[in-house]
Amino acid sequence: MDQFLFKGILALLLSCFVKTDTTKPNIVFILTDDQDVELGGMIPMVKTLKLLGNGGMTFQNMFTVSPLCCPSRSSILTGNYVHNHEAVNNSISGNCSSTTWQKGPEKNTLATQLQAQGYYTFFAGKYLNQYGDPSVGGAGHIPPGWDDWNGLIYNSVYYNYNISVNGVVETHHDDYYKDYLTDLIHNKSIDFLKVNRGNDQPFFMMLSTPACHRPFDSAPQYMKNFTTKKAPRDKAFNTKAKNKHWLIQQAPHPMSNDSMDYVDDAFRKRWRTLLSVDDMVSDLITTLENLTLLNSTFIFFASDNGFHLGQFSLPNDKRQMYEFDIRVPLLVRGPGVKAGSKSLDPVLTIDLMPTFVHLASGTEPTDVDGTSFVPLLLPKKKKKKNAAWRKDMLIEHQGEYLAKGFEDCTHTEYLNECWPNCVCEDAYNNTYSCLRSLSPTDNYILCQFSDAQNFQEFYNMTHDPFQLTNQIASLDPKFLDDISNRLIALSVCKASTCHK
Repeated sequence: MDQFLFKGILALLLSCFVKTDTTKPNIVFILTDDQDVELGGMIPMVKTLKLLGNGGMTFQNMFTVSPLCCPSRSSILTGNYVHNHEAVNNSISGNCSSTTWQKGPEKNTLATQLQAQGYYTFFAGKYLNQYGDPSVGGAGHIPPGWDDWNGLIYNSVYYNYNISVNGVVETHHDDYYKDYLTDLIHNKSIDFLKVNRGNDQPFFMMLSTPACHRPFDSAPQYMKNFTTKKAPRDKAFNTKAKNKHWLIQQAPHPMSNDSMDYVDDAFRKRWRTLLSVDDMVSDLITTLENLTLLNSTFIFFASDNGFHLGQFSLPNDKRQMYEFDIRVPLLVRGPGVKAGSKSLDPVLTIDLMPTFVHLASGTEPTDVDGTSFVPLLLPKKKKKKNAAWRKDMLIEHQGEYLAKGFEDCTHTEYLNECWPNCVCEDAYNNTYSCLRSLSPTDNYILCQFSDAQNFQEFYNMTHDPFQLTNQIASLDPKFLDDISNRLIALSVCKASTCHK
């Protein structure tokens, strides 16, 4: 018997004996990979912008707390800053899906919290970069809290991969119709809705697509889209970095012709991968509507981190403390959310978990670093009268490096991501914490690097939105002391002390 059919019948039988709470909303969370907003990453998603943006709320100041996949995803799952869940980079030694992670933070995630609230939970796609490694339990490890588990083993790919289907390895090759991962997630989610929702139990779905992470494999029908497009030539594009951290300044300038060609090709390919996500969003909403579930379902759309393509002559990656890497999209549609509305209030990836729990339980969790933004989604449901929204936010990154360097590249020890043309995007001391402050009166970022120089960067985002001029040397000492102390406080904050 098909596993979906079996589980659907089982759930229907259980619903006859277990009283379910039909007042709880369903929640669907769509998470993309490396999707920027600063370089037009949402432009190709015409259906998503119409159905979720015009049909709900667009958050125009959404930030990741770490511009790297595993730390960011760990923060999304737990609602905590990196310094508290301690998954600092994409390696097992950096606590990415490690046994320490599994014994600690993984036991208290959005999945376990929602399951405890009576939700039937479904996951499909990329989880954490090292998930499924034999040294940490392999495919047999099903993270707690998930009733239906379809987790990609290792990092984002589109073909030739394995997934863990409730602990059993399922192998996929390179047949588009059987194996293209975005469509596989799409199809599994539709099957879940059609077969499993024959009862009144509320559900939570997390659909974690590979798009638009490299290797940028688009669906065959979209391979010729955007052929004339080029990466945006903003003011930071192919610009020589001045008075910035040494890693940024080491990028050769101007970029080579090969790098320029790579950047433009990557830009087109990234957009193409997103068209399949756009199809998935549209089909999900149509299916929810046909099943009369749309009016009782919140749909969230976000990314784990941003991306750059040629800014400060860095060909392509994330990991930097600039707006193009830390700003991400957030669109929300659901019951009571005003269609076509926009919010300028700053929100963070750590806010997603407490927001989901708040919607599910009616109570905001107090033991996480993030803050529920339900009061922004549903203004009549404020947690307290005239509550001030946050001003200060923390961005953290711990650099990754290779001791032996890159093949065919000289002098790249203690560096990482050295391509194309041996341009390195990360390093052992590309480790920093930043205070990103945003309010009606303030708009700036201060970053402190953990290196021998104690290097700092400061940008007034109102007057210098492309972060071209590091103003740290010209700051008033009293102002610098104040923001430095606020950064220190956030760097060690926990739970309620993070709510500034």
